[in-house]
This record gives sequence, structure tokens and C-alpha cells, in this order.
Amino acid sequence: MFLIKRLNNFVILTAIAFAVLLACVTALFWAESPPSFERAKAQFQPSDGQLLDRNGRVIHELRVDFRGRRLPWLGLDAISPVLAKTVVAAEDHRFYSHHGVDWLALARSAWDGVKGRDNRGASTITMQLAALLDPKLNAKHGQRDAVQKWAQIRAALALERGWSKQQILEAYLNLVSFRGEIAGIHAASRALLGKAPDGLDQHDALLLAALLPAPNAKPPQVARRACRLSKIADCAALSARINEILTNPHSDLRQVADAPHVARQLLAKATPSARSTLDGDLQRFALHTLQQALAQLTSRDVRDGAVLAIDNHSGEVLAYVGNGRTASSAAHVDGVRAFRQAGSTLKPFLYQLALEKKILTAASPLNDSPLNVSTATGLYVPQNYDRDFQGWVSVRTALASSLNVPAVKTLALVGGDQFLRRLRQLGLTQLDQGDEFYGPALALGGAEVSLWELVNAYRTLANQGRQGPLRLSPPSKAVPEAILLLDPGATYIVNDILSDRAARSLSFGLENALATRYWSAAKTGTSKDMRDNWCIGFSQRFTVGVWVGNFDGAPMTDVSGVSGAAPTWLALMNYLNANSADQPTPLPANVVRVTSGTKELFLVGTETAGTILKPTAALRPRIAYPRDGEILAFDPDIPPDRQRVRFEAAPERKTQRWSLTEAKGAAAISASWWQPQPGKFTLALVDANGKHLDSITFEVRGAIPAIPSTGTRR
Repeated sequence: MFLIKRLNNFVILTAIAFAVLLACVTALFWAESPPSFERAKAQFQPSDGQLLDRNGRVIHELRVDFRGRRLPWLGLDAISPVLAKTVVAAEDHRFYSHHGVDWLALARSAWDGVKGRDNRGASTITMQLAALLDPKLNAKHGQRDAVQKWAQIRAALALERGWSKQQILEAYLNLVSFRGEIAGIHAASRALLGKAPDGLDQHDALLLAALLPAPNAKPPQVARRACRLSKIADCAALSARINEILTNPHSDLRQVADAPHVARQLLAKATPSARSTLDGDLQRFALHTLQQALAQLTSRDVRDGAVLAIDNHSGEVLAYVGNGRTASSAAHVDGVRAFRQAGSTLKPFLYQLALEKKILTAASPLNDSPLNVSTATGLYVPQNYDRDFQGWVSVRTALASSLNVPAVKTLALVGGDQFLRRLRQLGLTQLDQGDEFYGPALALGGAEVSLWELVNAYRTLANQGRQGPLRLSPPSKAVPEAILLLDPGATYIVNDILSDRAARSLSFGLENALATRYWSAAKTGTSKDMRDNWCIGFSQRFTVGVWVGNFDGAPMTDVSGVSGAAPTWLALMNYLNANSADQPTPLPANVVRVTSGTKELFLVGTETAGTILKPTAALRPRIAYPRDGEILAFDPDIPPDRQRVRFEAAPERKTQRWSLTEAKGAAAISASWWQPQPGKFTLALVDANGKHLDSITFEVRGAIPAIPSTGTRR
């Protein structure tokens, strides 16, 4: 019986030896050519893309591949020697002495299988690497068949012939899975331990090596294997540390996260690395400056903000902060692209159009006094920020001090349709309604714009009327020439007004966050109910825009353009222009400077009327109220003899008169104030020669209120 048992063992060992010999011969003669080390390294793709700034420095890392979490490939010299030594001891202690296959371990594994004992496995680091490089060699459901095993052996032997041991170990550590989706020592050390791979100590190495046989094992199982590897009798401390790390891993793998919104625009799986036009130092400065400003504005109910800084000449974006993120109400919203109410930031384009059309000059008088404008939805009553009125002011003062009533009157002179057309030409894409929809509020920013579009519109002013697109990526070909959109002379005058401290002082004082040591032009804006606050401005080289507010639409408390967005704008402008040398911009050919009497800039030809052009000279008068098709009704609480309708024209002239025709055919000539009667009417505005300038129809409904009796009071 004993002899038979010995014979059976001999037969089994002989079979194992023959199988090993067959595998060796097969591997030598049928091995497939593996990829070179250089090719394998070049084909490696991190799961996180890298956004580079204009100087090639990493400015943001963003995940673009969700098949596994991998960070950039690391050379063996960037990995802790303790970690490499521990992994070799745990996974393949004869790694440096075999040629890809540990035949002794393979035979022992086969013998253990015959005996029915637990199979310890015999895959060397080289064999594991072969399977990592070729997915066809991976086990199916944890088991490899004989053919797959022989193929893995062949690949391992071929690798050893073409690669050095250092290259094999380096590739293995960069490709092997450690836990969950984490692959490679770079991601594992940062995700689990929060350390760089070159800073791992012995305990870190034991944990990571213990994960390799079963990456998703429970913490106690990983701790037991780590203790066996460490050969420590009492390893309670090591077990406790491993349990803590695996239960609460360090989850953030990103090392650089300064431009998330740009990264999402430029990075993708197909383009895991992209160079941007951003300046890394300026980007970080802009982010930190905005965060500090928002922290100071917390007591005023301000949580969100955005910053955009561009180069005037090239249109390249130098800083793009879409969100302050620290205490944001919506941390992932891109405030640079979000549409918000513009406030007073559209006024420069309104006055530029009025100057360009020679309707106004910078010296033209405008009356800043209480105004009620009738609209289809009721009366529109514009107010200044300080609820005060300044009386007669020049266009220069009205724009620089951001007075609201003069802007509404200027819109009436220019025409809402003309101003809307100009804003669309400037690239404000959200203005998709007719001028009747926006009404007089368009002059005060009653429309939605994005910081991206608004900053580029101001860049058009900075470039003396020339318009071109903004760019986040370096151009791959020649950039088209900018087109001339705005009259250079009118633009020059508006820029001069926006840089005028004295003209601005009426509302802002001489010293404020808009005042710089170098030439700059700036405009602030605050939307209705203090929901948005802007500061946009430019120097000769750069344009910077800042928005602060709340993404959820909550109002701020007592925030103006100077106290809200302007401090951040000033900090960025000072940073950008620290070494700038101002060169005076020459007067355009169509601009003249008048120094006698009123000192002012004029478009050539508009200064001939005693330095003041009649504000209404170039307009065809029209009926401002009632509006065409409007329905009026009697107020039952007001005596009928006290009820009046005032006909309004824009502009109003002494030579004009009104013609009112009732639908029944009765005609009447009416003064501006009319006592209403029920019926349908046609109202015409007539000049001195009887020519109809404009006409509308309206209706008065309801019965004339009865005059209450005067009884005796008891």
C-alpha cells in the first residue's frame, strides 16, 4: 500500500515536471512580442486630465476617464524604496533571481492543488504585469484555465527578455489595482493616505502591499495580512491604523484645482491635456482676492462672485474665476457664463450710440428730475441710487455719475429698437425680445447679460470700437482681424468720460475703488432689489470684470458697485498694471478738443452750435403716452372733473399740437391735458404745418363716475 502511494506521488511529480518543461519550451518558441517599456508608458492615460496655463504649468486637474482612477505615471525614483521593497517581498520574493516565471513556486502551487490544499498562487510580478498589459490574459471570475496560464507565462518570459527588472517593477506599481477603482501607486498613496508616493513609510507600505492579493477585502482581513508581512507579534496598533485609513480614506486626488470651469470646457477623455490662455499666477490671485472680498461681504448677504480678466489686443482670457466656492450658494455654477441683470453697465453703450448718431454731445444738458414714464404695464418711475436728483447736468456728468433719469431720457432720444440692435451687435445674446418688452428699463440694465459677454463688449470700447472674440485656448492658426463696430470718436469720448474722476465725484466722490494711479475707465452697476452687483473696466492693455451677488437670486444688503465688486476689480487691475507705462492715446481724426468756454471733447461738426448740440435735433418726434392699443379706465374714487390724461411726446416741442379723433367721427384739437370720455380714440401728433408725425389708437372704458351728493354731516 505504501509502495503504491509512493508510486502515485512519483507519477504526479513527473506529470508536473513534464508540464513545467512543456510550458518552458512553449514559452521559448511561441512567445508573443510584448510592447516596449516606452510604448507601454506612452499609452498610459491618467483618469484626470491636466489643464495647463499659458506657460505650460498645471493649473487644474479634472477627471475625464471613469473606468478607473489613475494619476500620472511615476518613475521608480519617485516611489518610496520602502514601498518597492515591501511589495517585492509580499508578491514575488524571488523577483530579482528568476526570468519571469518562478518555476519552484509554480510547482508548489500545482502540488498544493493536487493535495487539495489552499492554492497560494504562483504568479510573479512579471506575470501579473503581463496580464495588466494584455486584458486577454486576465482571469475570468477569479480562475484561469491552463491555456490562459501558459499564455501568461509566455508573455512574462518575453517581457523579461525585453525589459529590465526596474522597468518591470515601475510599470507594475503604476498599473496594479489597489482598492476599488484606484489603480497605480500614485493614486493609491494620495487617495488612501493623502501622501506623495515618495513619502511612504513602512506602515504605509505594509498596508498597500497587503491590499494587492484582495484589493476590496475588509479591513480586518487586510490588517491580518499586513501583520504577517511585518512579522510583528503584537500588531494591534498597525491593525487600528489600517482600519482607520480604509474606513476614512483621504478622498481628494486633485493636487491643483484653480480653474474648474475652464477645465470642464477644455478637457475631455479625447483631450486629457490642454493648454489654456490663463496665467496661473493671476488665476490664483484672482481666486484668492475674490474669496477674501466675499468673506468681507458675508454680513451684507453676499455669497457668490465671479471674475474675468482679458488681454485687450488678443482677446485671450488671463483669469477666469466662475465661482468663489468657499461659501457659495451653488458651488458648481459658472458665474462667468451665467446670465444676470446688467444694472447700469449698459449705459456707456447707450451714450456712445447717442454721440455716434450726433443726437447728443458730452456737453449736452440733461435734466435729472423726477420722471414718470407710461408703459403697457403701468408707470415706470426711475430713481437714482441715492434717491436724490441733481437737476440739469451734462452728458459727461450723467454717465460718469451713473444718473438714471438722464439715461432713460437718452433712451427715448435714441430709440429702444436702435439701442437693442447695438447691444446685439456687441454680442449680448440673451436680448431676444423686442424693445417693447424691455421698455425704458433697458437703459438701466433691465436685461440679462453674462460676465463673459459684458467684458468683451467693454473690450470693444477699450479697443476704440474694434470687436473680436474672446479665447480660452491659444490660436492654432492666424487670428482674424477685429472688425470696426463702434465709431472710434464717440467711443473715445465715452472712454474719456468713464475715466473722469471729477465727473464721477457727484455720486462716488473723488477717492473710491474706481480711482487708479494709471489711466483706466470703469463702470459699476447694481440690478433691481440689489440682486447683482458689477464692476467692469479697462486700462490700455487689460479689461477686468467682476460680479458679486447670490446665484439663488437672494438680495444683498446695502451693496453698491463701489463697495461690492469694485474692490476686487481694483486689486486685479493693480496686479495687471503694476509695470504698465501709460502711453497717451491720440485723438481720433473725428474728435476735437474745445478749450474755450466749456472744455470738452466733441465729434467734429457737433461743436459748431456753441459747444452744445440740441438734444432733439436729429429725432422724429413720436407719441410716448398713451401707448398704441392701450386701454384706460375711470377711477371711481376720483371726481370726474379731476381726472385727466396727459398726452406725452418724445421729444416735446413748442410747435407741436395734438389731434384727437373719436371713433364716431367727431374731431377735436386737444391740449396736452385731456379730460377723458368713454370711447375709442385716435391720437395724432401734428407739426406746425399740419403734418402728422405719429399716431396711435387707445380706448377709455367705464362710465363717468357720478358726483357724490353733499349731505349734512351729523
